[in-house]
Amino acid sequence: MLDKIIRFSLTQRVFVLVVFGVFLTLGMSAWKNIPIDAFPDISTTQVNIIIKAPGMTAEEIESQITTLVETELLGIPKKDILRSTTKYAITSITLDFKSGTDIYWARQQVNERLLSIWNQLPANIEGGLAPMSTPLSEMFMFTIENPSLSITERKHILDWQIRPLLRTVEGVADVNILGGETKTIQFSPDVIAMSNANITIDEIQNHLDAANINGSVGRINVGTESLIIRTQGRFQNINDVANLVVKNDTGKLYHLKDVGEISFNSLVRYGAVTKDGHETTEALVVALKNANTAQVVDSVVEKLNQIEKTLPKGTHLNVFYNRKNLIETAVDTITSALIQAIVLVIVLLAVFLGNIRASMVVATSIPIAVIITFFLMYQFGLSANLMSLGGLVIAIGMIVDSSVVVVENIISQLSKNTNLPRMHLMYRASKAIAAPVFSGTVIVIMVFVPLLSLTGLEGKLFSPVALTIVFAMCSALVISLTVIPVLASFIISNKNLDTPSYLVKLQQAYTNTLDKVLKAPSLTMIVFVIVLIVSGVLYTFLGKTFMPVLDEGDIIVQLEKSPTISLKESLDLDKQIEKALLANVPEIKQIVARVGSDELGLDPMSLNETDVFMELQPRDTWEVATKSEIEDKIRHILLQYPGINFGFTQPIQMRVSEMLTGSTGAVTAKVFGADITQLSKIAHDISLIVKKTKGSVDVQTTIIEGGDYLNVVLKPELASQFGMSVTELSHYLNIQVDGFKAAEIIKGKIKTPIMFANKSNSGQISSIKELEKLMVIMPDGTSLRLKDIADVTLKVGPALVERENAERFAVVATNVSGRDMVGFVEELQQNVNAELKLPSGYYVVYGGEFENQIRATNNLLTVIPLVLFLIVIILFSTFNSLAKAGLILANIPFALMGGILGLFVSGQYVSVPASIGFIALLGVAVLNGVVMLSHIESVKYKTKDLFKLVSNAAGDRLRPILMTATTAMFGLMPLVVATGPGAEIQKPLAIVVIGGLFTST
Repeated sequence: MLDKIIRFSLTQRVFVLVVFGVFLTLGMSAWKNIPIDAFPDISTTQVNIIIKAPGMTAEEIESQITTLVETELLGIPKKDILRSTTKYAITSITLDFKSGTDIYWARQQVNERLLSIWNQLPANIEGGLAPMSTPLSEMFMFTIENPSLSITERKHILDWQIRPLLRTVEGVADVNILGGETKTIQFSPDVIAMSNANITIDEIQNHLDAANINGSVGRINVGTESLIIRTQGRFQNINDVANLVVKNDTGKLYHLKDVGEISFNSLVRYGAVTKDGHETTEALVVALKNANTAQVVDSVVEKLNQIEKTLPKGTHLNVFYNRKNLIETAVDTITSALIQAIVLVIVLLAVFLGNIRASMVVATSIPIAVIITFFLMYQFGLSANLMSLGGLVIAIGMIVDSSVVVVENIISQLSKNTNLPRMHLMYRASKAIAAPVFSGTVIVIMVFVPLLSLTGLEGKLFSPVALTIVFAMCSALVISLTVIPVLASFIISNKNLDTPSYLVKLQQAYTNTLDKVLKAPSLTMIVFVIVLIVSGVLYTFLGKTFMPVLDEGDIIVQLEKSPTISLKESLDLDKQIEKALLANVPEIKQIVARVGSDELGLDPMSLNETDVFMELQPRDTWEVATKSEIEDKIRHILLQYPGINFGFTQPIQMRVSEMLTGSTGAVTAKVFGADITQLSKIAHDISLIVKKTKGSVDVQTTIIEGGDYLNVVLKPELASQFGMSVTELSHYLNIQVDGFKAAEIIKGKIKTPIMFANKSNSGQISSIKELEKLMVIMPDGTSLRLKDIADVTLKVGPALVERENAERFAVVATNVSGRDMVGFVEELQQNVNAELKLPSGYYVVYGGEFENQIRATNNLLTVIPLVLFLIVIILFSTFNSLAKAGLILANIPFALMGGILGLFVSGQYVSVPASIGFIALLGVAVLNGVVMLSHIESVKYKTKDLFKLVSNAAGDRLRPILMTATTAMFGLMPLVVATGPGAEIQKPLAIVVIGGLFTST
């Protein structure tokens, strides 16, 4: 069959070139339109429910909302993990589905079950399904800066000018507004005036509802016209609210302003944003799932440029995070490596072939294969990202292997048979080498196909790598058997085909050395065994980790303070820290920090939690050499603030960790159990053990206890005497503390809440005694102090309740520095088991990146035997001999030795990329063996002297084997020396393959 393909190509040369011309045109079009991103989509199918319950404690929300919703969701098909985080006034419930689940089906299932129990939940709640985004959808962040505008005015601009317009951009799921204050019209009741007027809050609410409305009546015909009649009562301004007429039970009329104060104010805040030590407002653009990030960011920037022109004079939109910057930097790193690899490979071709025309023929296989690969990537929905382009770089050196073997044999045939027709020699040379080229390339392809079976994060990351390599190698194989013979027939002549003198000398030196080696097989085997044993010993010293950390360029520090801290104190502490960092760490360009919860509730943090985002200066301006040194400087500053916990992460890294484990940190220890106090104690004990374990840094323990609560318990006798219920008292106290939304003024698209609240949005009550003295209006109009009708006591309760699959848990998280992650976790497990005895019903689960490493290792242990089995089948079908297949497989240990030595010398750990490098070696190392043994088989009739046969055949194949090995090695060299973001992930793979090729060749 292969000879028929070659014959057809050489007899229909123009047709073959036209066909490939069409594919090149399609590939160029695909290259221009292919989506570009930093990473493949590694997010799970995830549905998030956000429910806000103003005034409710974490325990109350858990018992009345979270537990009920979770129970309903547990029965959903294809469910993987159900997590929830419950804090004061909010709960976030996240449901992860199994890979491949349709997001629309998943959201429908969750929404149906949520709606079925919504009426069973407390009446004052609001929320539902969060926007259809992913944990990695946060792609663009900016603050609005104008010293002449208050944070209330800035938030108003974000809410009503910027957010609505950005939501019209294709691919934007929502725009999350953080910080600032929301303007309100506030009614502050005058208890004495209301008591004298005999008017209650409920009566005011009823009059408000009845007045603040526009009604539809119908139509009347006036002459030839039809006029629509409506009643109009909606409030237009603060005066309309103040002049609302309220009637008491005796029929006497009052204006609202007669029984309270009407003023402009703001909503109670559950979060804030600071920039460089000053308060500001922030917008965070969230992309839809599967959106083209680069295109969406471009559209957002274009829209913001239009919007900025319409904003008040002096207003500046300060962009501090743009995902496209990371995309461009990472893609530029890999693209640069790709270009360097192509140049190196072409130079090597010229050196080894010693013939410009032959080098040109082989070199054409690279752009053709690359462009066709882009076409296939586009057809299969792959984006051009760090991983897929990295796969293309890995394949560059191997793309030319099959073409090198074909062209080298064509040159050999043309130089030896000058009297035969050129086209016949082209056909004969290509046919002779077609079988080993085909089987060798198929082996390389088969090595990468099983990687598509990887699951979890490693599967989503490395499936694009495997697919790109498969596409490139398939393209290269077809090109070598069709286009290359055709181009050779047009370009390569019969002149100047002699092997360069330096290669002749190299060949002579090689055959002389090989003769000596063949005459001393025992010594050769002893050396081999010694090196093999040394490599095995070295392997035991190699640490294990999941994957090198991608340097995203920015730093996030997560701060955790006392759980009872107020928003004002938390903000003041954040400002102090920001100013200290800017003064002492010149590598920081700007700092934007957010404390507490965001408006949408996508990331519900408490008032004691702050994410500090640090944008760094250009690297060439740094006073230190590495990012870790900057982190050390930051760590030194933060240690000067007692009572805070902190941990280092990055924007994407943080969201990936939260997506996989529900918390941040390279390693997490989750303690499961029922009692909050016991969970908190066990987590504290584990954190002490973690801190003593070598390699732990930035240890954080989730503070689940420490929330202070004032319990107000009605005295039954007095409550019954005055007709006061718990519901009515809660409603009244809510006005005095947080306030509640009674109505709103609507003017165009702008809505202004009308709040019933105390005179200050932060309340006038600053002590327990003041609360006890608070005057409460009874249903009969009587005014009594709160302490006369209720007991007020201070209690300590949970500030946070986290659950996974309906079980409570506490978590201890840590990063690992200076040692491998797997070794760290193994030591930590031993220490915990030795030092800590868990009560009955409590258990610890270790997770984080370590969990990914274990799963990936188990998957690879399944993949490797499958790869070897496929290789044996192909070798047997090629040579019809298990002995010969075994002989070729004997080269694999040599390749593995080189990979191990490469990791040891470079100081890299055994990671998923390194493991995939070892799998790649299985195919690459076999390829040269196939070429060598095939040639030996083809010339064995020339002599019966086995040593001479092997020596001569090896000498004949030296050039193509050196070319395939060196082009593969030098094609990967740019990944080893690259320093930009993204190079960290591909570097272990490149080191393993280069080392393995060196020793196996």
